[in-house]
Amino acid sequence: MFSLISAIGRNREIGKNNNLIFHVKDDMKFFRDTTKDHKVVMGRATWESLPVKLKDRKNIVVTRSDPKSLEKPLQAPAVAPDEVVSNLDGFIKANQDSEEEIFIIGGGTIYSAFLPHAKHLYLTEIDASAEDADTFFPQFDKSKYHRTIIKKGSDHGINYSIVKYTKR
Repeated sequence: MFSLISAIGRNREIGKNNNLIFHVKDDMKFFRDTTKDHKVVMGRATWESLPVKLKDRKNIVVTRSDPKSLEKPLQAPAVAPDEVVSNLDGFIKANQDSEEEIFIIGGGTIYSAFLPHAKHLYLTEIDASAEDADTFFPQFDKSKYHRTIIKKGSDHGINYSIVKYTKR
């Protein structure tokens, strides 16, 4: 099964210039704890934005680029993703009925491709906006999901809720 996980602002903004907009400590911890020991699927730009390969996860990158171009030279030795997927539709078909929870971690295009197939959305809903965002989480019909608040909090004066949406 597919689950999307992201931190989103009031206007569904998630990034700017291939970087996260919001840095909420509890969100980062929730992401790390929730995705640990799972497969994480991301687009090429998200992979490139990571300083290092995500530890304790199987890193899967969706791209049409040459897999050799995905190596992270700052890690010694250079590290490549665990798997490179060039056929997105084939990957979705092969994994959508899996009992294993596979986390989709971005970016915007990848979220849009997986949203119709996702059972869960784990969203840190941040009560702030960024007018200069260039990447957004896709719109979805909240009436098609059951909403469960996992945690509420505040970080540097910004309120947030970590929420799990489960498709009805």
